[in-house]
Amino acid sequence: MTKVTVVGAGNVGATCADVLAYREIAEEIVLVDIKEGVAEGKALDIWQKAPINAYDSRTVGSTNDYAKTAGSDVVVITSGLPRKPGMTRDDLIETNAGIVKSVTENVIKHSPEAIIIIVSNPLDVMTYQAHITSKMPRTKVIGMAGILDTARYRAFLAEALDVSPKEIQAILMGGHGDTMVPLPRYTTVAGIPVTELIEKDKLDAIIERTKFGGGELVKLMGTSAWYAPGSAAAQMVEAILKNQRRVFPVCIKLDGEYGIDDCYLGVPVILGKNGVEKVIELDLNEEEKALLETSRSHVKEVMKVLESVSSK
Repeated sequence: MTKVTVVGAGNVGATCADVLAYREIAEEIVLVDIKEGVAEGKALDIWQKAPINAYDSRTVGSTNDYAKTAGSDVVVITSGLPRKPGMTRDDLIETNAGIVKSVTENVIKHSPEAIIIIVSNPLDVMTYQAHITSKMPRTKVIGMAGILDTARYRAFLAEALDVSPKEIQAILMGGHGDTMVPLPRYTTVAGIPVTELIEKDKLDAIIERTKFGGGELVKLMGTSAWYAPGSAAAQMVEAILKNQRRVFPVCIKLDGEYGIDDCYLGVPVILGKNGVEKVIELDLNEEEKALLETSRSHVKEVMKVLESVSSK
């Protein structure tokens, strides 16, 4: 039996569980939350639409009882608080790092062989926290950001070119945020380089919109996105459970790749049954290397914040 746990039954976690269920990616999906009854209620709601959408995946909920998660193949961690008025970046990192640390400890206690996918923000540094807490190989503790960022980029391109988003393939690298590194050289439309189909100024505008894609949604809704992030996490789970060996950009600790050590960045990988099967090293040009270095510097600064608050 394939089993997936999603920790955090908020919008992102519930969406992830829903996608896992209706696409029958796992036979059992356990939704966990700290708030009494929320995980149980959402899991029950998803299960009750199984006859309507014709799927067999079983969803169950748990209020902070990790015993129900035992034996999970993959665990998706979405737990954490959004940044509140008056809260500094350091405050947010300290608060969410504590949450992710506690969740990771509970997860590995009951599912020591699980592959862990982090969705909690700040994404890169929360992946760092989960990795050092779990003491698992870097290939089994990874962050979801690149698939989401790439999806936004592809969606904006599809709209501008008036083509199906299914025809667009693209890779983004770097940290999750405005220092991400879109790579137009590796962006194609049904195999055609995107630079042959769109003017440079329009492509540059789409890249900028992608960098601030999350902020655009916050301005519109007053809260962060959930449909696309939840679906992106579910896509990673599917690639792992079905050993699809798909090429995705994911956040992983780099150990010499791209000349970078001990930093958590989004890079293209092959994702399969063992988690990250291989880190793919692209032949970046000087401009792309400079952008990646800027992103690395930003992420390292945030990592230092985590290290300082953890040493208090």
